[in-house]
Amino acid sequence: MFVWIAFIALILVFLALDLGVFHKDEHVIKTKEAAIWTAIWVTVALAFSGVIYWLFDANYIANPTNLTPNKAVIKYITGYLIELSLSVDNVFVIAVIFSSFSIPPLYQHRVLFWGILGAIVFRAFMIVFGVALITRFDWIIYVFGVFLLYTAFKMLKSDNEDFDPRNSFIFKQIKKIFPISTKMNGHDFFIKKMGVRAATPLFVALVVIELTDILFALDSIPAILAITTNPFIVFSSNILAILGLRSMYFLISRMLQKFRYINFSLVVILAFVGIKMLLSHHVEFPEWLSLSVIAIALIGGVAASMMLSEKEA
Repeated sequence: MFVWIAFIALILVFLALDLGVFHKDEHVIKTKEAAIWTAIWVTVALAFSGVIYWLFDANYIANPTNLTPNKAVIKYITGYLIELSLSVDNVFVIAVIFSSFSIPPLYQHRVLFWGILGAIVFRAFMIVFGVALITRFDWIIYVFGVFLLYTAFKMLKSDNEDFDPRNSFIFKQIKKIFPISTKMNGHDFFIKKMGVRAATPLFVALVVIELTDILFALDSIPAILAITTNPFIVFSSNILAILGLRSMYFLISRMLQKFRYINFSLVVILAFVGIKMLLSHHVEFPEWLSLSVIAIALIGGVAASMMLSEKEA
């Protein structure tokens, strides 16, 4: 329990420093700053693998699946890379949401901060629930496997350009609960309009991002649970990937056109993890294979995007 409390406290310290110190004064996040912060978050996440090794080596964390320290580290890194790669699709949706609600770049970091804080809470519940299901009911892993294969197929067929959050079910429900103002009022989420409390576009964008993140978690949580059911590894790899999502958004949102073939990488990753879940009781996949498939899929998607973009140019 102490390890969990210490990890959550560390995350809260990171968030407090982020909003209260490094981004105390609102400003537009430039590409250089986003690249530096992305490198910092990736370094922190990878360095945490050393903490994972130490925790499992010293038996400071519950280890129901009897993982060796080396295996625990590999599973942590694999889970982290899965969440990070699936976040690329999330970045595209966030960019569309900000564009649809005309959110100025000056306030985008504030929206993402509160959105990711909420995402941490929701994902914690989903991870605990998912681990409990797999532990109690062995057959649920087949349900997750089929769901991931279906998600991969749907992603292969879908066209993200058709997505408009203003036509979504979520937006329509928000309008029923709150009057919505079309005007911004600095970084405020609510304003008083003719004596009525109305939600600004910032709040609407925050709610839509929050709920779409829950939908994305329906893909990423089962994908990580295919790698390991150790709650701490699943939680820590997921949360550290989410913390880096904001800086990654500002880094690659301006380059989405260049990386438009990355979706095929995500299809390969989800399909592989889905197949791994369906065969989990019959075939044992070595840890290096999962890590290799994820790395090759991502490198292939980026390389294809860059090469084809250069040809078109």
